[in-house]
Amino acid sequence: MFRQLLAITEMNLRSLPQRLGTSWIIVIGIAVTVAVMVSVLAMAQGFAETLKGTARTDRAIVIRAGSNAELSSTLTRANALTILDAPGIRKDADGRPVASAEVVAILALRQKDTGTEANVTLRGIGKNGPATRPELKLIAGRMFQPALRELIAGKAAVAQFEGLALGSHIAFHEAEWTVVGIFESHGDAHESELMGDNETVLSAYRRNLFQSVTALLESPADFDRFKTALTTDPTLKVDVKRETDYYAEQSVQLTKLLNLLAYFVGGIMALGAVFGALNTMYSAVSTRVLEIATLRAIGFAGLPIVVSLLVESLLLALLGSAIGGSAAWMFFNGNTVNTLGANFTQVVFHLSVTPALLAIGVVVALFIGLAGGLFPAIYAARIPIATALRAS
Repeated sequence: MFRQLLAITEMNLRSLPQRLGTSWIIVIGIAVTVAVMVSVLAMAQGFAETLKGTARTDRAIVIRAGSNAELSSTLTRANALTILDAPGIRKDADGRPVASAEVVAILALRQKDTGTEANVTLRGIGKNGPATRPELKLIAGRMFQPALRELIAGKAAVAQFEGLALGSHIAFHEAEWTVVGIFESHGDAHESELMGDNETVLSAYRRNLFQSVTALLESPADFDRFKTALTTDPTLKVDVKRETDYYAEQSVQLTKLLNLLAYFVGGIMALGAVFGALNTMYSAVSTRVLEIATLRAIGFAGLPIVVSLLVESLLLALLGSAIGGSAAWMFFNGNTVNTLGANFTQVVFHLSVTPALLAIGVVVALFIGLAGGLFPAIYAARIPIATALRAS
C-alpha cells in the first residue's frame, strides 16, 4: 500500500507541469486569501502591540469610577491631590510623587496623506510627567516650559499630520502654540500625541478638572496597596487600574472588529478558493480517467489514489500559503497606518506580520487544499473501472 502511494504520488507530481495552468488557479486563489487575511490580522496585531507597549506593570492610571476612558473621566483638584498623596507611589530625589495629574483634549489637524482633518490627542501633563514616563525621550528641540503655550509632539504625529515640525505654530482656542520639541517613546500610543503643561492646557480650554492621574509605583507589588488606599477613601469615587490592564481594555473593541473583518472576509474568500480548488481537481481527475482506471485495473487500491490526489492538493495549498504569506510580510509588515483609538483620536501604529499569523495562513491554506481535494479524490477512486475504460 505504501509503495503504491509513493508511486502514484510521484507520478502525479511529475505530471504537474502538464497541468500548470489549472494548478495555478488553486495556488493564486489560496495566495490571495492568505495575503488578505494575514494583512488584516497584522493590523489588529500591530494596534494591540502599540497600546500594549504604552503600558508598564509598575505604573497605574486613576480615572473617575464608571469611566471607560480618560476622555469620559473628570477628577477635581482635590481628588488629584488625594491621589498624589496615596501610598505606593515612587518619590523623586526631592520627595515629590513621581505622578502626573493630566488633562486630555482633542485637536483637529490636517493629515499629510489625505489632506483631511482628523482628531489628535493633546495631553497636558504635570511637572513630574516626564519622570512618570521615563521611556519618553526628546529627539529634537527641548521640553516645554510651564505657563507658556509650548508643546512637544510625538514623532508619529509629526509624520502623520501637517504643521507639527519643530518651531511650527498651532492655533487653537484663540491662542497660538509653538512646537518646541519632538519626542519618541518606544513606538507606543503616546507618539501619536501632543503634550504640554497641564495648567496651561486647562487655562486655554477654560477648565478646572483633570481627566486622570498616572502614577509610577515603587514596584508592581505596590499596586494593591495603592488601589486599596484610593478605593476605600470615602472622598473618592475612582477606578484604579494597572496601565497594562487599562490599555488592554482600550484595544479590545477595535481588535475584535479587525479580527472579525479578517475572518469574515477571509472566510468568504476561502470559500471561493475551495470551490476553485474543487473545480480544478475535478478537472484534473476528468482528464486522467484512463490513467486512474488503468492503475485500478493492474491492482492499485483506491486509498493510495485518494491520498495521492490529496497530497497534490495540499502541496499546491502550501505553495499558495507561502506566496500569500510572503507577500503579506514583504508589502505590509512594518507599514505605518493610523486608526481611531478609544478617545476617537488617531493612533499611528505599524502592521505586525508575526510567525503566529503566518501559521494561521498555513492552516487556512491546508484547510482549503483538503476541502478542495477530498471529494475529487474520492470520486476518482470510486469510478468503476469498466465505465472509465469505455468512456476513455
